[in-house]
Amino acid sequence: MTFHLVASLQTPGHFRTAWRLPHADPLATFDVAHLRRLARTADEVGLDAIFLGDAPAIAADIGAQPANGIDPLVLVGHLLAGTERVGGLVTSSATYNSPYNLARRFQSLDLVTGGRAAVNIVTTYNPAAAANFGLPEPLDKATRYRRAHEFLSVVTRLWDSWEPGALAPDKASGRYADPARIHGPAHEGEFFSVAGPLPLPHGPQGRPVVVQAGGSEGGLRLAGDFADVVFTVAQTQAKAVAFRDDVHARAVAAGRSASQVKVSLGVIVLVADSEEDAARRTEELYATLPIDDLARSTLASLGLPDHSLDDPITAAELPEIPVSETGSVGFQVSTRALVAERPMSARELVRHSAGAAGGHRLLIGTAVQIADDLESWWRAGAADGFTIMYADTAVDFDRFAHRVLPLLVERGLFAPAPAGVTLRERLGLAHPHGQRADEAS
Repeated sequence: MTFHLVASLQTPGHFRTAWRLPHADPLATFDVAHLRRLARTADEVGLDAIFLGDAPAIAADIGAQPANGIDPLVLVGHLLAGTERVGGLVTSSATYNSPYNLARRFQSLDLVTGGRAAVNIVTTYNPAAAANFGLPEPLDKATRYRRAHEFLSVVTRLWDSWEPGALAPDKASGRYADPARIHGPAHEGEFFSVAGPLPLPHGPQGRPVVVQAGGSEGGLRLAGDFADVVFTVAQTQAKAVAFRDDVHARAVAAGRSASQVKVSLGVIVLVADSEEDAARRTEELYATLPIDDLARSTLASLGLPDHSLDDPITAAELPEIPVSETGSVGFQVSTRALVAERPMSARELVRHSAGAAGGHRLLIGTAVQIADDLESWWRAGAADGFTIMYADTAVDFDRFAHRVLPLLVERGLFAPAPAGVTLRERLGLAHPHGQRADEAS
């Protein structure tokens, strides 16, 4: 068995302030030629997919750092056009999309890329986003996830509008398609009324791959019912293993196979030439961050606004229930697991996760050390693969692709797939209609 690898194209990196470094291009996030080179490199070395995040509003911290600006679905179509095998994963909000439009767009992307499309469904709590879509305030968390559940139910049925064999042109008889085998969901629900069907058949992989990111109860229920891949955060192996077991159990309870739900663990990597290079580059990146402000934000998110920035935080000090409409439950749980394992100060927590309050684990080391770490977590059952997030994309993307990846291939941990294989096949996911790619309508 091998694990999957997804490359986040976040630019300038997951240190969002990396644009301040001397070598960095502050406008790289809008440089399509730069992003095209990253996508082609990912394709050449055989990574499974590239990942483009998104939010339907300008970032609140745009005054200090770049944010995702180009529509990722437009961008990923352009990037994949210059590749042969890498998949494309794009974040889309179930709160600020309609099922029909999203289903049609991703079905189209899947067709034009030969079965390489994936959508990361999120629910989006952001007052600015709500204002952009005519809402006086964001929906509460329970409503957002209830809407997302109905949303994905409709989307998946739209993707199944055309039965296998519905498209069967016969020049002799003049019949192009069999209308009896084309069905709309005819859905009437709490949030949506959608007749359907889609005006196009499914692509080679049957449906685009559905990725879900969210550690709340609503998010986990959504994952168990619909997700092909669950993107998650974990600062400790024990937390990661427990999360993966929980996701698999929920999938089985929903009548699905545990093997058909993959867990992708986010890891921020800083790939160094040596121990000395690691220390130098790490301090250069930390120097771009407003550490104290981020530490205060971390304390506020943990419910400890008056705690010292330097005194270790223990599990006993944390409020019992970290409920928040705005914050990530997954990040909260991950941070709490880390503090329970090893008490850390707020400043240490910021440094441990590239500046994000309770964010993804920051992995610093040489190529061998990073390969060893990923192998250890995978063998422990922490994940089915990893979403690689680069500390400084301008440096760490190429170093991972050309230094770490060959080690993983050599060890038999990762297998680059040939062209012509769908993303589902690469991830070890079954075709939803029981077909092989070459049999799909």
